[in-house]
Amino acid sequence: MLKKLNSEIAVIGIDIGKNSFHIVGQDRRGAIVLRQKWSRGQVESRLANLLPCLIGMEACVGAHHLSRKLTALGHDARLMPAKYVRPYSKGQKNDYRDAEAIAEAVQRPTMKFVATKTAEQLDLQAMHRVRERLVGQRTGVINQIRAFLLERGIAVRQGLRFLRAELPGILATRTDVLSPRISRIVEDLVGDWRRLDERIKGLSGEIETLARQDQGCARLMSVPGIGPIISSAMVAAIGSGDAFSKGRDFGAWLGLVPKQMSTGDRTILGSISKRGNRYLRALFVQAAWVVLVKLGPKQWDRYGLKSWIEAAKKRLHHNVLAIALANKLARIAWAVLHNGRAFECVRVNETASQSA
Repeated sequence: MLKKLNSEIAVIGIDIGKNSFHIVGQDRRGAIVLRQKWSRGQVESRLANLLPCLIGMEACVGAHHLSRKLTALGHDARLMPAKYVRPYSKGQKNDYRDAEAIAEAVQRPTMKFVATKTAEQLDLQAMHRVRERLVGQRTGVINQIRAFLLERGIAVRQGLRFLRAELPGILATRTDVLSPRISRIVEDLVGDWRRLDERIKGLSGEIETLARQDQGCARLMSVPGIGPIISSAMVAAIGSGDAFSKGRDFGAWLGLVPKQMSTGDRTILGSISKRGNRYLRALFVQAAWVVLVKLGPKQWDRYGLKSWIEAAKKRLHHNVLAIALANKLARIAWAVLHNGRAFECVRVNETASQSA
């Protein structure tokens, strides 16, 4: 069957499943010439016998691995966000129609594709996801300890370090309001907190070591507010940044630009869109707060941000200013990563005097 259709198939859409893949192949005129269901083990072996063609898939779990395999076989494998494929689905949903929609979408010249991640990027991304989960669990444990203490009338100043410092004294001296049972429960939660701290510290140290060894991460860390965690997360997410044509596109992908609802020559801008990578967006917002709060005007001037920040401060709320600065830092970081150069502050008046 495939040998007979080998010369006819020009485009293939693959709907990825856990154990079974639904395949739809089209010829150069767009007519469907292949509609089959393959097991996971059959995909590579059968596509290895086909002439190189365009293959589309949704960017989901396992798609990056399969994309690398198919590219090695000579095919042009492309990944797309699922929400961009959905409009091409006709009729009611089933797996074959999903595969047909993928085959239609991958041929569009204006389609936005997802860059295939390397194995190293996926490893780094996995470490960040595990660390994010552990941080969330630690926050849950801390909130539970605070809630149990508040139920007994014990309030601790907000902040992780204050709770850590006061807990031993509370458990030792406040036996009048803390029963032996609740004291034992809180002690067990403190043990969970300690174990989570150790795991987070270990993962953070491993991520920092990898970031110091990677050239792209080292260049990103020259940008103000960006350290090993943000730089490694950015490299894991976008690689060298080739999927974006300019820094503005990267900022929009992060969701750091206003949501637009414009019509009839009316430009209506709302709150930020919050599209794209939620984890990376939160990290860039934290970097902006670091620049605004911890770095003073002298450091702003060193990085060439002083005039921009002081002008923005006069017209923007401090929360809006943080988002605007996060967008600016993201665009600078993309330029640093894409151009392969460390961040440099070049002053206009200095360059003008040199040229004169």
